[in-house]
Amino acid sequence: MSNLQAVAQKKILQRAELAAEVQRRQQAGEHCVFTNGCFDLLHLGHIRYLQEARDLGDFLILGLNSDESVRQLKGPTRPLVAEQERAEILAALSCIDYVTVFPERTAGALIDLLQPAIYVKGADYVGAHGELPDPQRLPEAPHVQAYNGALRFISYLPNHSTTALIEKIKRLP
Repeated sequence: MSNLQAVAQKKILQRAELAAEVQRRQQAGEHCVFTNGCFDLLHLGHIRYLQEARDLGDFLILGLNSDESVRQLKGPTRPLVAEQERAEILAALSCIDYVTVFPERTAGALIDLLQPAIYVKGADYVGAHGELPDPQRLPEAPHVQAYNGALRFISYLPNHSTTALIEKIKRLP
């Protein structure tokens, strides 16, 4: 294993270990930024989103949906990339400080445990008139609001999604 691979592996933490690290850093006055998702096929939209999220605080945690939770959310043909490979790919990015895989459909329980200062999602989760997100579309929002955490939304990069990539691949000759 190369040094860079070892560094990436050290950024992938189990829930309890991550909670202790977050608590330590927050007690030292640092601001935790948290986001979550499937991140099945990494693309430019993901990269820009994660870079902007990281700029909002002192460290960025990515909660990664497990393979089973991706299947529940996206259907039986997903994910295309297994959770441990997705975790290592994401952990290799310099803008991400920690990655943890979670089995639930939503990151609510993880948010309750970590209580990040800032929870980030794409602006496509904001309503058409800028109102707070519908808890049906963003079930993590009430968890963040319960401890007075901040919700931040990052502009969506049009025409960049895993679903669009899959459709494009399907149309190849």
